[in-house]
Amino acid sequence: MTGFFERIFKVDSKILSWALYDWANSACATTVMAAFVPAFLTDYWSVGVESSLTTARLGIANSGTSILVALMAPSLGALADQRGFKKLFCGFFMLIAVFACCALALVPQGDWLAALITFGIVMVGFNASLVFYDALLPSVAKPSQSNYASSLGYGLGYLGGGILFALNIAMVLKPQLFGLADSVQAVKASFISVGIWWLAFSFPFFRNVPEPKIGEIKISLWKSTKQSLGQIKITFHDLAKNRNLLKFLIAFWLYIDGVYTVMIMAVDFGKSLNLKTADMMGALLLVQLLGFPSALIFSKISTKFGCRVPILISIASYAIAVVLATLMSESWHFYALSVLIGVVQGGVQALSRSLFARMIPQHKSGEYFALFNLVGKFAAILGPLLVAMGAYYSGQPRYGLLGLLILFALGGVLLWQVKEPQTEV
Repeated sequence: MTGFFERIFKVDSKILSWALYDWANSACATTVMAAFVPAFLTDYWSVGVESSLTTARLGIANSGTSILVALMAPSLGALADQRGFKKLFCGFFMLIAVFACCALALVPQGDWLAALITFGIVMVGFNASLVFYDALLPSVAKPSQSNYASSLGYGLGYLGGGILFALNIAMVLKPQLFGLADSVQAVKASFISVGIWWLAFSFPFFRNVPEPKIGEIKISLWKSTKQSLGQIKITFHDLAKNRNLLKFLIAFWLYIDGVYTVMIMAVDFGKSLNLKTADMMGALLLVQLLGFPSALIFSKISTKFGCRVPILISIASYAIAVVLATLMSESWHFYALSVLIGVVQGGVQALSRSLFARMIPQHKSGEYFALFNLVGKFAAILGPLLVAMGAYYSGQPRYGLLGLLILFALGGVLLWQVKEPQTEV
């Protein structure tokens, strides 16, 4: 498989194998996190419950798991740098998420609490594994290759996740063609298919991506763990002195908050407006299909304009989408907004990761990417809570979205002030 993609994208096996992990895990992000869990929570696990309460529960679950990952990530990142455990930790958390995905199929109807706990385990495993996956980017790609490598990862993620998602949609719409009794059984089978897909397509990553070399380890794992906790203080101290990097992280925290909130709450928002599930699934599939080429196009744009300008364009597009979403009432509106989001979503994620990778010391990539993901997780706390509170207290889920405009505006203003490093060869 890697040989086929190498010929198409003309990259070496290390970069391609690293990028293929996005292909593997994006099935979880799409089928489980963005699509079927929010829809199934309303139609099956919380059937008969007010939509505003379901939205609040989902928002709280997303925020709670983000807090847990944020608390764990820094010490694990520092430990991974010291012991050379990036791939080990990535694989460990991946397996937790894979098994939790499959376990979702066992949660009975009406048991919304068990569903959200299991979903929370999926979220923890998924997001924690990304800390160590992202931290390997500086070791597999030179600075001049980082924009393309990061964009290739997100692009393949959209493509791979979209392929399985298309199959899962077909399973739900025509369950009998797949030997399934009904759509409920099809959704449960989809959860299992995500676990199998993720596990199977992760092999090139674990086989071909080398663990960055570290010096000889002369202390025990326990002492190394204690040192990693102390290293966190040093990392924050270094960050405080690097005002440019600090400014970028604050900007990232603000704008990615809005991006993640739109991603994880879109289906629940559509359900609250009584849009058809089939239409929303089709719109999400459209986002996946557009995300693949657009991520690569944004990589090309960045070679001329750098990363900041394309990211700012993406932020502005999200702000427009949020305003238009408050006016949405028809299924075609959801499709139209999906086109807008699909064009910019991959670009804002890929170029943010690439820009950060070029701004940090490579030998401390685990620490700094743990911090990067910590910022992302704390960002994912505020956005869903804003939506949840707005939906609960107003009784109108669409009003909660308007609070995201503040995050996009502040994030864009700060990003404009960030000095982008010159690309090295």
